[in-house]
Amino acid sequence: MLRTQRIRRKVFEIIKAGGWVMFPILLASVFATAIIVERFWSLQTKRVTPPNLVAQVWQMLKSGELDEDRIHALRIGSPLGRVLAAGLVNRGHNRAVLRESIEEAGRHVAHDLDRYLNTLGTIAAISPLMGLLGTVFGMIKMFAALKAHGIGDPSALSGGIAEALITTAAGLTVAIPALYFYRFLRGKVDALVITMEQEALKLVEVLQGERAQEPT
Repeated sequence: MLRTQRIRRKVFEIIKAGGWVMFPILLASVFATAIIVERFWSLQTKRVTPPNLVAQVWQMLKSGELDEDRIHALRIGSPLGRVLAAGLVNRGHNRAVLRESIEEAGRHVAHDLDRYLNTLGTIAAISPLMGLLGTVFGMIKMFAALKAHGIGDPSALSGGIAEALITTAAGLTVAIPALYFYRFLRGKVDALVITMEQEALKLVEVLQGERAQEPT
């Protein structure tokens, strides 16, 4: 208990020494963490592109069980289901209309998968700048103390130096993982979009009679 209190006190002292710039940096870290956790949960492969979904739709088509209620359940069940449902409601039209409806739904789904990633990228970009801003303020504070007290009083300079170093370190500590996860999640979204395109193409081929065997 006492050790925890000492750690908390030490952290508070570091934040206080960093000056007011530490507060937007900390706020950025909270937002970045929340976005990363939410996107990891939402972008799970089993949630976005459930396995064998096209095969299940094909079975319902063959058995005549694909009614409006099942299409609605498919639409709200997953992003891939939303794309497939767009094709199923237009299955009576020609190939051009069918592909257009699927592509339009795919664009909306891809936009939803990208949700919050631009914010995460912005945090990765501005966090070092906020750290740099804190560094500038720390240097100004140091030179002001140097002008007032001269070089004979090192304690007068330590506050500005500490503020400069702490804010720089804090900004980089937020920016580095934010940039890594932004790149990682962006790549995951691209992979999921490609998978959805492949699955949607299977559905188009099935509905147009171009795929004789059962889709997998």
